[in-house]
Amino acid sequence: MATVSKARRLVIKIGSALLVDRATGELRADWLAALAEDVVRLRARGTDVILVSSGSIALGRGVLGLPATELTLEQSQAAAAVGQIRLAGAYDAVLGAHGITSAQVLVTLEDSADRRRYLNSRATLEQLLRLGAVPIVNENDTVATDEIRYGDNDRMAAQVAVTAGADQLILLSDVDGFYTANPGQDPSATRFDVIEAITPEIEAMAGDAGSGLSKGGMKTKLLAAKTATAGGCDMAITQGAVLHPIEALEQGAAATWFLAQGDPQQKRKAWIAAMKPKGRVVVDAGAARALQSGSSLLPAGVTAVSGKFGRGDPVEVVDEAGRTLGQGLTRYDGADALKISGLRSDQIEAVLGYPARGPLMHRDDMAF
Repeated sequence: MATVSKARRLVIKIGSALLVDRATGELRADWLAALAEDVVRLRARGTDVILVSSGSIALGRGVLGLPATELTLEQSQAAAAVGQIRLAGAYDAVLGAHGITSAQVLVTLEDSADRRRYLNSRATLEQLLRLGAVPIVNENDTVATDEIRYGDNDRMAAQVAVTAGADQLILLSDVDGFYTANPGQDPSATRFDVIEAITPEIEAMAGDAGSGLSKGGMKTKLLAAKTATAGGCDMAITQGAVLHPIEALEQGAAATWFLAQGDPQQKRKAWIAAMKPKGRVVVDAGAARALQSGSSLLPAGVTAVSGKFGRGDPVEVVDEAGRTLGQGLTRYDGADALKISGLRSDQIEAVLGYPARGPLMHRDDMAF
């Protein structure tokens, strides 16, 4: 069974109802400070942590004096613009008190639907984690319209977990797991400890109930579980209102774990391998050997480029005899890849007019 102690990279989703007091519209500072202490403990044992946090609209609506009823799109965007500053400041304060740098990352559905934006998001998260920061991710409600919105942070958290290659996702909720029925309406409802596969019978048990501040119900959590587990990420639903909710989960608090269908890296490589290539690069013998040993593909090892492809597109990699070695997502478009083929990294800026983006293909973006 999955446990938090095994997590290498962990995404924690925090809903508005946990962060913001419904009666006063104020931030629950004591709860946030306790969560920060959980993050400190996780990082001390080597776990990367990403927080996906709601709360900007809930905080901003009180400041602007907006009604507690459903807001228009424009009102929501205005509330988010005001609340986002306060939310980011609150995280910066509680994590900064422990010497941890926080980073604000705002995303929309387009950032995962578009391959180039997806790669940009992945690279940014990876770099922030490598530099020791804790990314605080939220939907960019100030600009997102209905057609480019996730609409709820459960599904967004699952997509962030897959994008970042996380092996665990925890949804901190107002319920302590997934039940056979709504426990608030059916006293005979029972909680699942573990769900190994999301069957039609499991889907039929999900309800729509959400709190007054958050839009997420159990159906959205089930959709999140589908995304996360398909991407090789375990997911847990657990009660988040308690202080130190992650520590409580580690100590045996009630939860439902949805088990991953494979390893995140294996799933990602299978996804890349299944794409139709839009171009081809030929590599020399030295590069071919390096790729087989798990290295990234550097422009210096490329001898030929063909096809019309954009940054982030799948490109086939072949050796000089024409044998297919695999394929990967390129960090350069076809025209630029052709210009820099055979060049060392320190020569690229002089040719392209901008600094090198690292390898032509990173090893995490290749399937061989």
